[in-house]
Amino acid sequence: MSRLFTLAAPTMAAILGLAGLPAAALAQEAAAAAAEPTLSSGDTAWMLVATALVLFMTIPGLALFYGGMVRKMNVLSVVMQSFAICCLVSILWFFAGYSIAFTEGTPYFGSLSKFMLAGITKDSLTGVIPETIFVVFQMTFAIITPALITGAFADRMKFSSMLVFTGLWSLIVYAPITHWVWGPGGYLAGDGVLDYAGGTVVHINAGVAGLVAAIVLGKRKGYPNENFAPHNLVLSLIGASMLWVGWFGFNAGSAVAADGRAGMAMLVTQIAAATAAMSWLLVEWATKGKPSVLGIISGAIAGLVAITPASGFVGPTGALVIGLAAGVICYWGATGLKRALGYDDSLDAFGVHGVGGIVGAILTGVFAQEAIGGTAGALEGNVGQIWTQVYGILATIAYSAVGSFIILKVIDVVMGLRVDEDVERDGLDLALHGETIH
Repeated sequence: MSRLFTLAAPTMAAILGLAGLPAAALAQEAAAAAAEPTLSSGDTAWMLVATALVLFMTIPGLALFYGGMVRKMNVLSVVMQSFAICCLVSILWFFAGYSIAFTEGTPYFGSLSKFMLAGITKDSLTGVIPETIFVVFQMTFAIITPALITGAFADRMKFSSMLVFTGLWSLIVYAPITHWVWGPGGYLAGDGVLDYAGGTVVHINAGVAGLVAAIVLGKRKGYPNENFAPHNLVLSLIGASMLWVGWFGFNAGSAVAADGRAGMAMLVTQIAAATAAMSWLLVEWATKGKPSVLGIISGAIAGLVAITPASGFVGPTGALVIGLAAGVICYWGATGLKRALGYDDSLDAFGVHGVGGIVGAILTGVFAQEAIGGTAGALEGNVGQIWTQVYGILATIAYSAVGSFIILKVIDVVMGLRVDEDVERDGLDLALHGETIH
């Protein structure tokens, strides 16, 4: 109806003008009405689904993925971390996280003008969807990011310290970086850095924070000589499958519309995940003699991570190459790199998310297509986009590393980070939560 009115307005204005009525004023009012965003029920319906899918990634997806990969005596501690983070970050996002990330302030930090979601009503819009849905959609991203970090320090951090770290990190590190990339006036977005669904904001950010946490906490007792094999890979496979399905909300939902760009994001997500799973599997098969369940699911997650920043900018061929590269390079990140540098990243949060995010962010600068996302990459003559992507990666790494280190050190001084040696030896489930599984 609004489109019909816009087309008819000039003719109506001319007719009324002949009658001496203010035709110019009528035309201006018509143009203003056409420019004012109105709610799209189709886009709103899709974003409701996408939001639920992204929440599904953390609980139960990530909880099961990580829970199956630790020893039996620490399963409850790991799944508890994901669930508790979901609750804590939801509350913090309501109070200040959303406002810091998505209100106008400086290029580095939003304002507190929407503290406790002030001014947001059922009729508030973000584009053509209710702002309430946008708040929850972005809340699910804020939830999964610190939950990913827990994989790096599994088996050895106090639950109380984990909660304090998560709360501080979410507001001091995650929300500002989100503002840089996606917020109004954010400086990385202004400098042309491309990150469609969270390669820098989520994966590099979480991966680097996980690496810093693993180094600050130190290695697990007995690592690497004792057996730290996963206790139940069926749980991990189920969790990885949930992550894969949920990732369609993550990437296709970042279009904030039910349109062709969302469809392309869904397509390239599937291609990259499948390709990375196979490339990891084949490399592992060639080097270790057997393809493993842990390998193929880790490869799939690596592909999903790597395509995340690129999903709204690249086509199927770019997705295939990104998936191939992610499987091979993240396999090295979770094996060779970790051994060479000697850190204990328990569940390879950095090897998969940090390394995969870096691979995807750089290759976004190579394969971005102007016809898909409005920005050309190196293959279309814009070689400088690669260096813009590297600049965004380095800025994210620097801020996340320094911020995470300071927060961890302060917590260590005030309340301690690591569980006692006997708790670590006997398992965190019974000591921290008073429960075990049989």
